[in-house]
Amino acid sequence: MADLGYRGVFLTLDVHHLDPFAEDAASRTTEIAALLARLDLEPVVETGARFLLDPRRKHMPSLLSVEGAERREEFIRRSLAIARDLGASVLSTWSGTNPDRLAPAACRGKLIAAFTRLLEEAESRGVELALEPEPGMVIETVAEYLEFKRLLGHPRHLGLSLDIGHLLATQEGDPAEIVLARRDELRCVALEDMKRGIHEHLPFGEGDLDLQRTTEALARSGFSGVVAVELARHAHDAVHQATRSRDILLSFGVPFRGG
Repeated sequence: MADLGYRGVFLTLDVHHLDPFAEDAASRTTEIAALLARLDLEPVVETGARFLLDPRRKHMPSLLSVEGAERREEFIRRSLAIARDLGASVLSTWSGTNPDRLAPAACRGKLIAAFTRLLEEAESRGVELALEPEPGMVIETVAEYLEFKRLLGHPRHLGLSLDIGHLLATQEGDPAEIVLARRDELRCVALEDMKRGIHEHLPFGEGDLDLQRTTEALARSGFSGVVAVELARHAHDAVHQATRSRDILLSFGVPFRGG
């Protein structure tokens, strides 16, 4: 990625490269911190590992699970410590689903309590917690993120992790307009194409995203954090997709190292 001119990276903590529960987590963190520094890549720590906590159920347990919620919270706590040690200023996470169908009031109370504790941890680590609205989860739109932040009392250490494609999947609104409206909330941005109403990450040009208009909005917003191309399901074609994405973004004036 550094060779291709990328200047930042979303680093998802997972079993295959940096497992927060592994015995060698501390030494691996030191190694990766040195690598990031040598390559001059700005990291954002991302907590969306699919099967790290439960090898049979994707993204389980959640913060709202009747059994196992404490494991999810401990994962995020350890991730905050790793983020600090990697030199990342932002950790991205999400609300999770409500697998046990808790009543709305119970769901809301449980989530507020968990994030209150995690925000205290984030502040002690000097890391900002960024909440990502995710289709199908309890908080799936930017509007729901804003309401949740209001319920928490507008904590200064909680920002917005914005996935541009999700705005199309939920059909919440025009991505460019939302970027500009929420410019002060943005802490990190994932960028990919997506079709309206369908939560499937696609290479640029295969969905309904007006990429040029969106990148122009990001530039106008003054956002200076990490914008990452998120195509996890295209990992088998990583070099080609990373190169193609870079070339398309360069054509719209997005800056890359050496470009």
